[in-house]
Amino acid sequence: MENPEYTYQAVQLINPRFFIAAKRNPDMEQMRQNLATHLHNIEFESSERYEQDAAIFARIRDTAQVLRNMLKKRSDNLAGFSMTQAIYDIAWGNPRPDLSPAFYADLYHLLLGIQGQGSRKAFDDIQLSALNEMGRAAAIHRSQQLDSIRSEVDLQINQFKTGLDNRTISRRKKRRDKILTKLNASRDDWQNWHWQVKNIIKDPKVLQDLVNISREEKKAVEMAKENKLLFGITPYYLSLMDDDRSQRDRAIRAQVLPPTDYVSKVVNSVQESSNFDFMGEEDTSPFDLITRRYPAICIFKPFNTCPQICVYCQRNWEIDDVMAPQAFAGMKQVEAAIEWIREHPTIHEVLITGGDPLAMGDVTISEILAKVADIPTVDRIRIGTRIPVTMPMRITADLADILAQFRELGRREVAITTHIQHPYEITPEMVKAVDRLRSRGLPVYNQLVYTYFVSKRFEASALRRHLRLIGIDPYYTFNTKGKSETVTYRVPISRLIQEQQEEARLLPGLERTDEAVFNVPKLGKNYLKSREHRDLLAILPDGARVYEFYSWEKNLSNDTNTYSFIDVPILDYLNRLEKDGDNIQDYDTIWYYF
Repeated sequence: MENPEYTYQAVQLINPRFFIAAKRNPDMEQMRQNLATHLHNIEFESSERYEQDAAIFARIRDTAQVLRNMLKKRSDNLAGFSMTQAIYDIAWGNPRPDLSPAFYADLYHLLLGIQGQGSRKAFDDIQLSALNEMGRAAAIHRSQQLDSIRSEVDLQINQFKTGLDNRTISRRKKRRDKILTKLNASRDDWQNWHWQVKNIIKDPKVLQDLVNISREEKKAVEMAKENKLLFGITPYYLSLMDDDRSQRDRAIRAQVLPPTDYVSKVVNSVQESSNFDFMGEEDTSPFDLITRRYPAICIFKPFNTCPQICVYCQRNWEIDDVMAPQAFAGMKQVEAAIEWIREHPTIHEVLITGGDPLAMGDVTISEILAKVADIPTVDRIRIGTRIPVTMPMRITADLADILAQFRELGRREVAITTHIQHPYEITPEMVKAVDRLRSRGLPVYNQLVYTYFVSKRFEASALRRHLRLIGIDPYYTFNTKGKSETVTYRVPISRLIQEQQEEARLLPGLERTDEAVFNVPKLGKNYLKSREHRDLLAILPDGARVYEFYSWEKNLSNDTNTYSFIDVPILDYLNRLEKDGDNIQDYDTIWYYF
């Protein structure tokens, strides 16, 4: 619910000194200069005043820099909204109906921040304090604090169950048997990936017969089917859903059951002929089936579908229907693309994806890999697949042998990149599939998409911990694409940075090897760990932050293009968490990650 303190009056009262500086001159352009000087002076003074408290100084420095950047005319132009004008109106007592509580909330916390105030700890129980002792006594005290921290972390992580829990395994066996009975099949059929493909659930009526879905889920799937949107679930993945509606499986359902607002927006966009190519892949495709954004790697897409479609898939604009017969590009086109790679010896890594390439048959996979491996300048073949999650029985001994035969120590690596979204997706079947790959010398990496449904405190940390225990290395954590139709899935950038700094940072090094990244359309990955790659331009009236992202190649190119991105409002995100039963006080520091 909206916090009543986030109002026009509250913002004026939280930092009177700021608004006194704002009113020194009735001219708005002069106010812009006065406030910039005021913020510079605050930052300069705080470096000496809080010399012994680095945390307070950092808070003042960061918020002052952010506010100064928002005051620039350039920021007004890029954001299409003037923070200077909004502050001017607040200072001179002109309340504006367009400014929402979410806007005031963000400004409120910024004005607290330049005073060195605002929350500076994530949990009451997780806080290191300064030590007065020295030597062994200090070490013992520090160790006791670390015990306290890790105990709290374990409590947080352990609330997220995996599919390896005995009770979960038992529930899912019953679900499997129910599905097999309904489909008139045997347990041997279940282990046959061809049977899984043949029985992919695409019909809303069949889905409702096999699993307990809500009225809204049923409506959304029916809408998707009526409007010919991509939809399909493997019987195996369907067995991971719970019939008791306990919310343990909410991340699993969110993967494949589209929200009604998503379906409505996609249908409207189709009718308006909108472009769904959010990442601008058409502008980075120098040859059919090829995408190239970086010097040494290209994406190669021979197979244009999957056994099931993730709702927020970045390639849903070009993916064929689930396991469509025409999805394979054909060997002639595949050979032409591979020849193009051969003609570019600067490409040392080929990411084979699509679609899910492991949904192809063994013979086709073997032929394609052989042709790619025959290129002498290719050092690494990476396969992007969600098969270990959606249909692990596809990872047969024969397939693992095929993949492994193209690795050559000291010469060529073959690696697997998958997409496991939540600990609840980790099952005995997946563990077996991953072990089968690793036993052949094939490393497995994970790419997490940081959606709302995996964004609770320590939810992603729990995933990383369990991934390492089954032999998968965390690789990337992606900020959810800013597509308008996937707003239900999106999380503020500040939450992902908070997760990296306050949760992932508390894990051992090998459990937190992933990078948090924002994928800039047409340009590629922008690493969120460093603020040098982005600026915060403004807070829009609805509370959404507007960022400017710089290209990874900014120091290598004369191209000065940047990308402006409108985030989801922080207050809206917190209100949603609270509605879902979370304690939003646990997220109090979110306002101070930029």
